[in-house]
Amino acid sequence: MPKQVIHTEQAPAAIGPYSQAVRAGNTVYLSGQIPLIPETMEVIEGGVVEQTTQVFKNLQAVCEAAGGALENVVKFNIFMTDLNNFNTVNEVMKQFVKEPYPARAAMGVRALPKGVEVEIEGIMVLED
Repeated sequence: MPKQVIHTEQAPAAIGPYSQAVRAGNTVYLSGQIPLIPETMEVIEGGVVEQTTQVFKNLQAVCEAAGGALENVVKFNIFMTDLNNFNTVNEVMKQFVKEPYPARAAMGVRALPKGVEVEIEGIMVLED
């Protein structure tokens, strides 16, 4: 099955040897997004609310570039440097994703690229 690389200027460029997303069949694998502002590639100012909001905006842009939307995501993996932010991240997520919610894992990690507090990756399934 051929794979299609997804890229949009509306989300941050990859900061390593990876693609923003890759589509295989009707499944799109969304690379982890951190709270970079696409135009400047700088981390958004503020705390976990602002960072999580920017991450979901970035994910939304990649989903749209792939022909879908956040509502098509079936699984998120959320990485946080402080699990005390769990409820805050949940509240921001609910602004972008409505019920029925996708499957999800939330993990505490020691560090993330560029010293950010949150990174989110996902799997999206598009209509046939």
